[in-house]
Amino acid sequence: MSGGALIWLGAAMAAFVAANSVLRTYAHSGVMLTLAGALGLFLVGNLIMVRVMREGGLALAVAISSVVQLVLLALIGVLWFGEKLTPLQMAGVVLGIVSVALIAWPQGGAS
Repeated sequence: MSGGALIWLGAAMAAFVAANSVLRTYAHSGVMLTLAGALGLFLVGNLIMVRVMREGGLALAVAISSVVQLVLLALIGVLWFGEKLTPLQMAGVVLGIVSVALIAWPQGGAS
């Protein structure tokens, strides 16, 4: 995956993480404008992902994006929203980090 595609992937993940964080706020508050903001962020994230998939391929882009989002959202849940992770859930976060490293590991000349 090229450097440009990685930057776009980071932007898409930021949009999705922000959207999910806003959605969590909506679940607590019930304010419809908050829901609209979350849906707008999801739209932006998906539009960016189209570009990422065009440059980096579907499998790599979606696999990395999905796992990194899960890990980041678990951390945001703990740090921002005060949620607690069980030891099994913490192991899942660690395995998610390992899985991203293995998925993104350079494969020599393969692309």
